[in-house]
Amino acid sequence: MREVKDKLFNWPNLKAVIDIWRREGKKVVFTNGCFDILHWGHVYYLQEARKLGDVLVVGVNSDSSIRRLKGPSRPINPLVDRMKVLAGLESVDAVISFSANTPLGLIKKIRPDVLVKGGDWPVDMIVGAKEVLSWGGRVITIPIQKGRSTSEVIEKIQTIRKI
Repeated sequence: MREVKDKLFNWPNLKAVIDIWRREGKKVVFTNGCFDILHWGHVYYLQEARKLGDVLVVGVNSDSSIRRLKGPSRPINPLVDRMKVLAGLESVDAVISFSANTPLGLIKKIRPDVLVKGGDWPVDMIVGAKEVLSWGGRVITIPIQKGRSTSEVIEKIQTIRKI
């Protein structure tokens, strides 16, 4: 198994690795998210995503991106911690952050063979789906594990704190 530090990338380094993977004929799978408090729903989702190809690249929203999307109380965990936790998972081959509200720019650079999102997203609403389909890739949704979301974990913690 590769070390955590060997799975953390900036764009130039990730591009070099993706170029190697492509020359080796590997199918690149991409997914993205905040991954603020990692839980079983995330682990299941990433394991299933990894099964759709040879390598799994995970794009992670930066702290400022999460604040814009989820409000000033998020993220709970800083970017570097979220990236290291993801890189510690066997199913994840590469982790890269992005600062925009969406990963569209990153998707266009990576040009994944498979784009994956949770089943709560209809395909026509998935950022990058149109682009991935245009170059012959696939867009796959993975069912969400009921009762397993970061928002639900946070709500539970807040409820316990009030008791």
